[in-house]
Amino acid sequence: MGPRSTSERTPASRIGRNPRGVFERRPGEWWVRYVDAQGRLRREKAGTKSAAIALYHKRKTEALAGRKLPETLRRASVNFAEIARDALAYSKVHKRSYRDDVYRMGLLLEWFGTRPAESITAPDIERALAAAAEQYGWSPATVNRYRSLMSLTYRLAIRAGKVRENPVRQVARRKENNLRVRFLDPEEEETLRAKIRELCPEREPEFDLALHTGLRRNELWRLRWRDVNFQAGLLTVREAKNGQARHIPLNMVAEKALLTLSRQGAGEYVLPGPPERTPRTWDRWFERCVRAAGIADFRYHDLRHTFASRLVMAGVPLRTVAELLGHRTLSVVMRYAHLSPGHLREAVERLAQVRTDTRTDTSRIATVAAKELVLN
Repeated sequence: MGPRSTSERTPASRIGRNPRGVFERRPGEWWVRYVDAQGRLRREKAGTKSAAIALYHKRKTEALAGRKLPETLRRASVNFAEIARDALAYSKVHKRSYRDDVYRMGLLLEWFGTRPAESITAPDIERALAAAAEQYGWSPATVNRYRSLMSLTYRLAIRAGKVRENPVRQVARRKENNLRVRFLDPEEEETLRAKIRELCPEREPEFDLALHTGLRRNELWRLRWRDVNFQAGLLTVREAKNGQARHIPLNMVAEKALLTLSRQGAGEYVLPGPPERTPRTWDRWFERCVRAAGIADFRYHDLRHTFASRLVMAGVPLRTVAELLGHRTLSVVMRYAHLSPGHLREAVERLAQVRTDTRTDTSRIATVAAKELVLN
């Protein structure tokens, strides 16, 4: 009687299945599952299927021989969700951007929450960030904020002995264009305002408030009525980006916008919305109106640029503009310097004046010399 065929030797339930203890977590990524010499269930990433089979047999042999695993493998594996919780606990105590971190970590957990922290690679992170940037239209600065939060998460996990390496270190930061200045010209403002009145008329006061105070979107979103002093004509930003509170005078347009918002009954906050104020909870009404108006390359933050640019074009000194924007130095507001109608002209006029004075002096010397010749 000849040898039995493979199908006769192997139970039908095993045909087409992976070898025992070997599994594919995702296409091309093979892992092994085994019980070590201490009776604990282990999982290890192995790479290819053949490497996983070889590693599984090796670990089984070591377990049967009673050998201990290397120290790096004896440590219990943790998933990303665990080190994310640690990072948020740290952020709550040490960072003013805690609420933003909670929002951003929500998306990171959607991507990586259930995965072992040490199985996440730099290419995994790059692909996730690139896909999100394309899907949500993120700027390079936004991508970098997510990268930074993930890097902090791994640094804290390394310090706690939960992971060995930080894969984010191999993910390059995106180049940010901090010198970009985009502001509304009068025609664009008219077109955008018409669309706001058509699609979101209740948002026009917010539009005016942003244009006439220069507040960032998150500053407006977190502004409370206790921060508005109609009698003094001031707004107080308590959670400014540089860590210091700042005070912004209210002009007539800003005051009118605030009075309109007060009649809308937003409760504790100036702008209507849910009590929990994170970037995820604000309505994207502005983006919808910009698209409907057909205005290219314009973001909510550009309302702040418009505020600063119009001040400079009106002849307001850069030092005053910096103070209104909450910048400690002039380095950032120098991007608006070219918009000033007079400061460069005044500089070159001074040179012309020096030249005129020089000519006058030369002419006076020549006149005196001629008089001396006549008299002599």
